[in-house]
Amino acid sequence: MNQYKINLLDLPNEILLIILKKLDNMDVLYSLFDLNNKRLDKIIEENTFTNNLNFVLITLTDDVLSISNSRIDRFCKNILPKIHYNVKSLILNSLSMERILFAADYPNLNKLKIFNFNDTIVLRYFTIPESFPSLVLCNLSLTTFHSSTLHKLSIHVMFYDDLLVLLDGRLKQLNTLNVVIINSEYNSRNAYNMVIPESFPSLVLCNLSLTTFHSSTLHKLSIHVMFYDDLLALLDGRLKQLNTLNVVIINSEYDSRNVYNMNNLPDLKSFYLQYDCNSHTYYNHILPLLRHMSNIEQLNLLRIFENQTTFINGKHIYDEIIVHMSRLRIFNFCFCTFMRLYQSIDHLSKDDILETFSNNIYQQVDCMIRYRDTDIIYHVFSLPFMFDYLPFIDNKFLNIIFNHVIRLEVDDEIPFEHEFFMRISLSFPSLKLLRVLNLKPQTSISSNLSSNDNQLHSTIIEFPYLTSLNLLSAHYDYVDQFLNDKKARLPCLTKLAVSDDKLRIVTKEFTNERTRLNCMKVKQLNLGRHRNIDSEDFHVYFPLL
Repeated sequence: MNQYKINLLDLPNEILLIILKKLDNMDVLYSLFDLNNKRLDKIIEENTFTNNLNFVLITLTDDVLSISNSRIDRFCKNILPKIHYNVKSLILNSLSMERILFAADYPNLNKLKIFNFNDTIVLRYFTIPESFPSLVLCNLSLTTFHSSTLHKLSIHVMFYDDLLVLLDGRLKQLNTLNVVIINSEYNSRNAYNMVIPESFPSLVLCNLSLTTFHSSTLHKLSIHVMFYDDLLALLDGRLKQLNTLNVVIINSEYDSRNVYNMNNLPDLKSFYLQYDCNSHTYYNHILPLLRHMSNIEQLNLLRIFENQTTFINGKHIYDEIIVHMSRLRIFNFCFCTFMRLYQSIDHLSKDDILETFSNNIYQQVDCMIRYRDTDIIYHVFSLPFMFDYLPFIDNKFLNIIFNHVIRLEVDDEIPFEHEFFMRISLSFPSLKLLRVLNLKPQTSISSNLSSNDNQLHSTIIEFPYLTSLNLLSAHYDYVDQFLNDKKARLPCLTKLAVSDDKLRIVTKEFTNERTRLNCMKVKQLNLGRHRNIDSEDFHVYFPLL
């Protein structure tokens, strides 16, 4: 009889496929996929087994259970990363959804069912971490993705259409929504009823009609938009209950051809604006807009000016802004200006500027002025500094703690020495993104530094939260300053921008042990114009690329 025994894998593909289709697809994947058999893997990768994945067990008493942890472990580690592109439907228990959704991206997902929907669990999952896997929601029906209780949601989605899905009525009690959009391409073919949350990349809203872009419940909105016109579209009455608006405008160009109704701003109580614009836009559009906000109680302005011809001082801020806002209680500001050094510009000192701020009107204020050969870079800001971004500081930045700053640009025409970066690490304890602009080589090693590793260890600078480092416009000395683990410790660095030639020099063609550790966790590497390095040493140096 033994001569008639046939191994399953001895069968032709057609017969084997027929047999496997009789079985539960989850059992097939769990038991037979990724067992070092390419022929079997190719058969199981067929859509029949990978399109619809059910991670839920429903008992005879209608109780909903998640499948066992061991099965979920195998799916998350060995199966989902290899079949994620085929997945069109997921059925999940909210208790295990985090592990499954973090296992891979699902670009073709069009159906998502979540059992045991619990606001606490889902909100914990939808709080935006940096490694959050984006979801494509635009094809999900109202019956598979909805809530009548969820009132606050933060989420990463893949496309602009996925944002609109969240705003078509399926989240009936939603009043606070923060959304990050991963893919900036927009080619929508669907129609939705819509209100707009925070997004990045930015959105263009100025051509959306009142019938497709409105809300009667949203009272707080945080958003990145592309143009100044998009800000005006948010303020023309379509968001009737809006009282808190936080806006970052990406594009500094201003070319408005639309007319908006600005008579509906009395309800606005809190306004945050970050905008890089020229003087004409500021004086002719931003200031008049602020004067419509007569009932503002909290105002936060981060303004970056180019080609400014005068210093923004206390008298200007009072006469042009504060005097028009009788209910203003909290005013945080940072004005950063770039001025050409014309003879007509007075050479003012820091004390000259601070004297224009009356102590009985303003909270504590400070400023930084840098005179260069052809221009002036000038910062004036309220304290404590409440913004997350500070551009273009130099060696002489103030010795204060900027607790809220996570994005920083440092720029100077004289070298940054080791001590400068020690000051940066102490003054910016929450720093996550750093850009260094300095083509001057470091001139000396500090007297308290030594080539002896034991002595040098005490001078190691730690940036515990730094995830992104841009050195494309920096001398290769600064590449060594950050990548050399005897000078800096970067435990969270995942994004690195540095030119190919400087990286090769500092890493000694990816063999330098001193610079290896700080490169180990990098997942995104921008080499400038050079797009690709194909060597075994390089791939060992950057194992996560």
